[in-house]
Amino acid sequence: MNTLLWTALPYVTLALLVGGTAWRYRYDKFGWTTRSSQLYESRLLRIGSPLFHFGLLVVIIGHIIGLVIPESWTDAIGVSHDAYHIQALVLGAIAGFSTLTGIAILIYRRRTTGPVFMATTRNDKAMYVVLVAAIVTGLATTLIGAGVVGEEHNYRETVSVWFRSLFTLNPDVDAMAAAPASFQIHTLAGLLLIVSIPFTRLVHAFSAPVGYLFRPYIVYRSRDAGRPRSRSGSSRH
Repeated sequence: MNTLLWTALPYVTLALLVGGTAWRYRYDKFGWTTRSSQLYESRLLRIGSPLFHFGLLVVIIGHIIGLVIPESWTDAIGVSHDAYHIQALVLGAIAGFSTLTGIAILIYRRRTTGPVFMATTRNDKAMYVVLVAAIVTGLATTLIGAGVVGEEHNYRETVSVWFRSLFTLNPDVDAMAAAPASFQIHTLAGLLLIVSIPFTRLVHAFSAPVGYLFRPYIVYRSRDAGRPRSRSGSSRH
């Protein structure tokens, strides 16, 4: 079972992500959208959406740092084990609870706003279940990893080692098998979330308007600018 979960499943997930995204782009370009419901209700959306998206951005950055950067690198620059886990706990908890609060507001809005609820598909409901599961289990691992709940666990000696070994095509199954069950459950929830991206509205993440941050300023001018002024009246010669 460990070999199936921590060797085969990650590569199947990657294949479905790449293949599913290519299929969605090829055959469903018009469906490549969040299906915005801002016209139906905007007050809750203005609160929940920033909380969710900015919190999720910090969560993703935290995952990249924790999984990709080896512990020996942070030790080399003078970041101790305790210091790393304190900042991971503080930032991870803030970002996690912000994301969870944001998604809770968005789900409440979708459930209580008639037109928004009517536009909700079964696909959307399944996506929300997987998304919430990934967020909740992620918060649990943040608290457990820092020793706030249960015994402290250094995931950079287990989960991170396994994650990096995937890129060398030699998965370290023993490292992942040594991680607590909470970390394994969160990893499975994360893989399921990744698989769902091409087939749900989450696919819009691949077309985020990042270019807007770097495009040149747009200068607006009046239509009358540069036009010669018309003379009033007339004269005979």
